[in-house]
Amino acid sequence: MPLSLAGPVHSELVIKKSRFIGCVQPMADRAGAQKVVADLWAQHPGARHVCWSLLAGGQSAAVDDGEPSGTAGRPMLDVLRHQDLEGVLATVVRYFGGVKLGAGGLVRAYTDTVAQALLQAEKVPIVRLATLRCRVPYALEGLLRRELEAAAATLMAVAHGEAVELCFSLREEDAAALRARLAESGQGRIEWLNAPEEIGSARGEHLG
Repeated sequence: MPLSLAGPVHSELVIKKSRFIGCVQPMADRAGAQKVVADLWAQHPGARHVCWSLLAGGQSAAVDDGEPSGTAGRPMLDVLRHQDLEGVLATVVRYFGGVKLGAGGLVRAYTDTVAQALLQAEKVPIVRLATLRCRVPYALEGLLRRELEAAAATLMAVAHGEAVELCFSLREEDAAALRARLAESGQGRIEWLNAPEEIGSARGEHLG
């Protein structure tokens, strides 16, 4: 099961007088990652590089920011991949200490900075959610609400008209069983409607 992080974690290494300040944190998309990087430049105007990697499906990125190609962003991304992470941003701010590290030294420095932060990070499962929408007679609203509560579903919207329309989300793997239970208990009087786009994931829910 893919994992994300509960929150940001920092690390710092000093290698041959260069200072590497790392951070790993949950991040959904590239726009959010770029904002974090811009904020880091504002906080560290004297830094030589702010390298970063984002592992987030089609939004993934690996940026060397002026370091020799392939010595920073890609190694950082590989660390995230090897730990089965998803929706995670790794950043490393480098203050140059005057001593060149060479390609191999740079790869080790950026890899170790991210790996050290991840050692302290709390990893949490990514829970995939499905969004469902249905229409029921008023007489079945109470029954439906009880079933949703029992299934740990989240009620997102309710509209009262000629009938009651409800939109709710729950874990993908529980959706089929809930629909089967409702089909039986509702005796065919529950009408399923086209749901909004599925919610991709929700981080931070512990499954233990």
